[in-house]
Order: sequence, then structure tokens, then C-alpha cells
Amino acid sequence: MPIKQADIDRSINDNLRRCRLYIWRNYNGFGFTVTSESQLPPIITCVESNSPAAAAGLNIQDYVLAVNDTSTADVSHAELVAMVKNARDTDASVELLVLHQDFYRELKKVNRLFDPKRAKIIEAPRIMPINYQNFPKHQPRTCLLRLAKKEKSFGFSIVGSSTSTGLYIDEVCPNSVASNALLRENDRIIEINDEFVDDQQSEAIKKKLVQAKKAGFLKLYVIDMDTYESFRSENIPLSSNEYLHGSSIRKASTYSYNSEHQGNYQHFNVTPGRGRTAGNGRKAQESAGNWKQYSSWKLPDFLPVDSDQLPDTSNASTQTSTIGVCYGDLTTQEADVIVVCSSSEYLFKSICKAGGDSVSNSYTKQIKDNPDAPVITVTAAGRIASKMIYFLPWQSNPDESILRKSIEKFVSVALEQAIQCNYRNITFPAIGCGGFGCSIQFIARTMVKNVHSKVKAHSMMVSFVIQPDRKDIYDEFKKQIDLLESPSASSKLRIICATFGKGDIEVEMGDITKQKVDVIVGSTSSGILTDTIINAAGKESQLAYEMEIANHPNSALIAIPSGSLSCKKIFFVKWEPNDNEEILRQSLIDLISIVVQNVISHKFTSIAFPAIGCGKHACSVDIVVQTMVYEMKKHLIQRKLSWRVKFVVNANQENVYDEFCKQVLTTEDGFHEATAYQLPATWEKSAEDKIRFTLSTKVHEYKSIVSNFDQAMKGKYTNIIKIERIQNERWYMQYLAHSKDFRKRLEMNTEKRLYHGCPEQAANAIIADCFNRSYAGVNGTVYGVGVYFSSDATYSHGYTKPNASGERCMFLSRVLVGKTTKGNSTMRTRPLGFDSTTDEKHIFVTYHDAQALAEYLITYK
Repeated sequence: MPIKQADIDRSINDNLRRCRLYIWRNYNGFGFTVTSESQLPPIITCVESNSPAAAAGLNIQDYVLAVNDTSTADVSHAELVAMVKNARDTDASVELLVLHQDFYRELKKVNRLFDPKRAKIIEAPRIMPINYQNFPKHQPRTCLLRLAKKEKSFGFSIVGSSTSTGLYIDEVCPNSVASNALLRENDRIIEINDEFVDDQQSEAIKKKLVQAKKAGFLKLYVIDMDTYESFRSENIPLSSNEYLHGSSIRKASTYSYNSEHQGNYQHFNVTPGRGRTAGNGRKAQESAGNWKQYSSWKLPDFLPVDSDQLPDTSNASTQTSTIGVCYGDLTTQEADVIVVCSSSEYLFKSICKAGGDSVSNSYTKQIKDNPDAPVITVTAAGRIASKMIYFLPWQSNPDESILRKSIEKFVSVALEQAIQCNYRNITFPAIGCGGFGCSIQFIARTMVKNVHSKVKAHSMMVSFVIQPDRKDIYDEFKKQIDLLESPSASSKLRIICATFGKGDIEVEMGDITKQKVDVIVGSTSSGILTDTIINAAGKESQLAYEMEIANHPNSALIAIPSGSLSCKKIFFVKWEPNDNEEILRQSLIDLISIVVQNVISHKFTSIAFPAIGCGKHACSVDIVVQTMVYEMKKHLIQRKLSWRVKFVVNANQENVYDEFCKQVLTTEDGFHEATAYQLPATWEKSAEDKIRFTLSTKVHEYKSIVSNFDQAMKGKYTNIIKIERIQNERWYMQYLAHSKDFRKRLEMNTEKRLYHGCPEQAANAIIADCFNRSYAGVNGTVYGVGVYFSSDATYSHGYTKPNASGERCMFLSRVLVGKTTKGNSTMRTRPLGFDSTTDEKHIFVTYHDAQALAEYLITYK
């Protein structure tokens, strides 16, 4: 079907790509093949899984329009091949301007102009990403895909091969049935529901996929493209039955990118991702780039180019640091540097054995000449694949404070030495997790955090190599690395919430003195905590505290005025830590009980606890957290308390925060399963507790809203002044609870993103106190006396009013429409059996304040 003229410009931006490829030390070639000499322009026929080509966004069936700023129309096929091979053999980069085959053909039909400066730049990293290194090569997979009751798609698309036989996986949607089944882009489909289909026509295979979709179940046997080519060249059977029963084949088919075997490909060498996104280690830049050679550039037999459509802009690409973890052997890591703990007898001996006399003699000489050297640097030799070996001493210690400092020193010394020598790829072992018997969680967290803090200012690749039989260590390092991608404690909210009976328990990484609750709890045994709370509360609270302590020195709990704090009262509980675990546990049970009794007597409904005993007292975190959370759950459920309970953890106590989250969300303590809520990852933390946050114009969050708003408003505005994210935590939690009820009752998601226009004064009131139905009827009640929303922004625009500066306000809201029916002006509440009313077109009316959530406020002219 021909592309509509109005869609062409947008499609160019999506499809025209400038792919920049680099040679990787542990990979042979660039990882793509092109058609033979007869094909003009050349077309990409294979993109190898986890290759530089895949990371740079090359796709099967891409037309190659230019190589290194030279049009493919101006060079022969032999010259093109020579250009790429030269780049490969000299470790240089190569740049391909590409356009997908289908779109190219449509543009050619209408002789459409396009500008190379508008190509999206997708740059492969200069070093193979960790997730690529961990990819198991030569290993077919069985993927089981099953559609749930409400699901309509498996979540993947397909593309035909260069012949009419066979099919490949084209795209896999994130968080889909396909992605959860570990289906990968560019997998070759070998079998469908145990039927061999690799030799069948593409159209026949498509029909089988359609039938499987109707049945709701699909079993795919797939192989990545490199494996497919390798099996065919070596005459290895492709069917699952023959492969799975061939032990010699399986044994030879377990190589990964960390293995010594890398294959021998004479062509440029097959899993792309779409050029529209930058995933799988790919770095995308939507810059026009520097295309000066194209000032009068044309493709004579392809597409004419108008080079004056856009001004030239510079490319501001930056390299980023990568931190990863993989299974393997330290001796086989092709890094610039491997780090060895010289205090580990097993590791030290294995490295010296693999390195031979050269490594052993060099180390012995240096340690003799300088026994106090913080690091011994030795040039790798023998069977060691790295360039250099750093030997560093390290000792374990039962004191966590001393242990943390020793780990930080170990990591810092190695990294600083590498940076000084201009090395960019360094690999660490998981020190202390073997014979030293240290806490795996503590080691992983400390090493990962320290590496992260040290390499932020440098373009480095840091790997942690774990022994293949230690999945527990691998999983913990992976968890800590994954946490780095989460919002940081300093700039993002770190809150989880779970419901128990009628009450909620929250865990927050933050400041106890900033909590907006009825009661803040402190302990008289912690001088630091007491001083922190008293100083924040002010002089009145300090005098009251001193008077209570003097008058009631033996009181189990004293209550004082809140002073400058946002709470109503401050409770200080008499509590002392104890090395005896049973005494410690009982003291915490008593503490929680005393607090609960006093909260009940004061008729309060919200409390904030600190992580008592987890700071300078150094009590067992496991016992403290488990006991406090368990007791609080028990009181909420048994007493049927409609309370909001918060455990507030300092920002530098990630291990304590993690343990609180674990205990709150666990279902192994005998209580009913918790309903857990977590605030959006995009939410920011504010010292002033503000709830309006202006979005940066550079983030995807902003661009997505602007794009939809622009299409919806159809030119009825001149410019957007700002977009604010609304972070009303109380409102958000109420909305989520309401959403859960809707899903359970209706067995489907009925949430819609709708607009709500209003004057500026009304917008301020809504942000502070939700969509209050007491104002219903101000702007009409044609479809019911409730709060009105619309999917048509131009309709909502009619209810806005310009302020003194000519600016208008419109909310983008999440609305639970539920089961809806056509409304009329007599409906003051929702009709029985329905959740909302509608005009049956674009208007929806809600009748519950928590049924809608104002997510963003758009200010515009």
C-alpha cells in the first residue's frame, strides 16, 4: 500500500539511519553481509546476533545508500567491499547510510526527495557490551508462548529471508509474551509446534503463526542467525529432535563471546534491532550530524536528494561507561586489565600458572623491590587474554565498616591505575565471596557502588567475572548493577507501599524529619537521631523534651510538641540495643507495642519510624527489620487499624532499605499477601516536599506528551510554555487502590489518558486536592453531574481561560472509566451498575474523586 504524502517526512525520520560501526577486540568483523554485485543499491542480507552491526541498528533488508560519506551509486561493488574490509582490517570505524527496503521502494515510486542530514545516528559502543558478551552462541532455544485471556498478541513481528523460504523474527515488543519467553530479534524460526518449517515457503509459515495465534499457544524452536549459518555450513542437523539427541553436537555448541572460539567469517559477517530505538548496548543520537560532502549529493538511479532542506548541525556524541557481570574465567577475559587479589591463594596460583614464568617472575621481582606497593602491574603472558594484570593485596574483616573501606580501596587503586595508564576495559573478580566467606550482598553492593562512583567521569567498561558454578554471586552482582539504572536516592523517590488489612505500610529512603504524618518516632538511646529530630523541631520542642526527661526519667515513652515539624507529636521511646538476639527481638516487640498503644490513645492514624538500631548501634539488620515489620503487620491486621505506617531509612543505608522492602513485601510470614504499590520511577525527590516538577524539554517524557498534544490540538495553540509532572503521593496511592479494585471487578484495564481544561486558579486547587466533585456543574451537566474529561484536547481547550500573561492550563490525566453508559443532566451519581457516563464519543464523566489522577499540567498559549 503506497505511503501517504503526509506520512513521508515522519517516516524518513524513523527509517533513514546513519549506522556507525566499530571493531570489537573480542569479535571478528562487523557482523553483516550484503548482496552480490548485481544488486543496486546493495541490500543487507544478514546481521549477526550481538555484533557491531546489530548494536549500530542495521536491519535485514536495509538498502545501503552510502559508505563513509561515499554514495554506493558512485562505486563498484568491489570498491564497496574493499572499503569495508579495509576498515575491518585496520580496526577503523565504518559508517553506513541505510533505508529499509519497503520504504525505499515506496519513495522511489513517487520520486520523493530526502535529506541525508535528517538521518538518525545510531552508534555502536566501542567495546562489546556485557549483555552481548554473555549471549550463548551456537545454542538453539525453545520458546513457549501462551496468550492470557485478555491478550491479543504474542508481541513479535516477522520478516522474510532474501529467498522466499523461511522466516526471521523482526521485532520483539518489550514486556510482551515473546520477550518473556526469551525470543530475540533476528531469530530464525526452525519449528512451529514441533513441525519443521525451515524449508517451507514464507507465506505457509505465516499461516501457521496465524493459526497458533487463534489457538492462543505457540511453541517456537529458534536459532540465532549466526548459529543458523554455522550449522548449515557444517551440515549439523537443524531439527530439534536430531540436535537434542546429538551429545557431541551439544558439547561443541556451548561457546559464548567470552570463549576463545570466535568463528572465522570471511564476509563482514547476523540480530538487529530497529533503527528507531537504541537498545541492546546501542547508542542513538537524533542529530543531523555533519554531512558536508552531501551539499550536492545525489543517488542517480535511486532517490534524488535535496540537501538544502535542513541546516547542518554538529554531532555531540559522548561515550558512556558500562558496568556488567558475566560468568567465566578471569584468565580468558580479553580486557585491557584483569585485577587479581594477591591475598587469595587459589586465584593467585591459577593466574600465575596460566601466565607462566614470565608473570610469576615479574611479580616476584616487583614485590621484592617494593613490598608495600599498593598495586603490582605485570604484562600478561601465556594463556592470559588481557593486556595487563594488576595484583592488589586485600584482607577480609568482620567489622563491616573496616571491610567496606578495604573493598573501596581495592577498587579505587585498581581503577585509578588503569585510568592513569589510559586503559578503558578492566575486569574484577568477586573478592571475598569464596574462601573468605564474606556476605555476598555486602561485597556486591560495595564493589558495584564504588566502581559506579569512580568511572562516571571516564569512558570505561568494567566487568565482574563470576565462576560458572556460583549463580548466587552472579545474581547478586546483577541485582546491584540493575539498581544503578534505577533512580538514585538523591534525586529520585525511593518508596514502596503495601496494604495489610485496612492499613498501609510504606518504606521510604529519606529524612525522618520531613515526614507528613501524625507521629514521628525517635529513640532515647540514639543521640544522633534525637539531636536530628530536636534540632529540626526547634526550641519549643527541645525545652519540652528536656522537661519530660527530667520529670519522667523512667517513662517508657514521652510525647512532646512537634514544633516546626509537619507532624502533630513526636514520640521518644526508651529503648536500648543488645547483643543478645532474643533480648533485642523482645525489646523491639515491646517498642512497637508501646508506640501502637499511644497512637491509639491519641487517636492518630499515621506514624513514621526510623530504622532503629541500624546505624551506630550496628544491631543485626535482619533481626531489627524483620521484627519491626512483622509486629507492625500483626497490629494492623489483628486490630483492624486504618493506619498509614512509614519506615524511613537514611539515603546511605541501601542495605537496610532493601531489607525493609523485602520484609514488607514477603508473604512467608503467615500474613495475607500484600498489595504493593511503588511510585513511578520518573518521580523526583524534593527537599521542600513540592508536588509540581517542570519537565526538561530534552527528556522522552516531555517529547511524548508534546507530540500527542500537538496532534490533538490541531494547530489551535502557538507554543507550550511548560509541562509539569504532578507528584501528589496521597492522591496517587488512592488512585492505584481504586485501579486495583476496577481490574479485579471488571477483569480488564479500563484506564484512559484524557484531557481536562480549566482556569489557572482551578488547576492549582486540583493539584492540591484532587478532582473535587463539589465543583461539579460549574461548566455544565449535560452528561451528568461529575468531573468531565475528554480525549479531544480541542474540546477541553474550550474550558480553559487565559491568565494575565495569556497562558492556559490543561491537565493530561489518567482516568478509570470502568463500565460506562450514556449520561444525561439528571444523573447526580453514577447509574447503578456503571462507573462513569459518556457522550459515547469523546467525553467521560467520573463520580469519585479517586477515579482520576492529574498526571501532568500543560501550560500553553
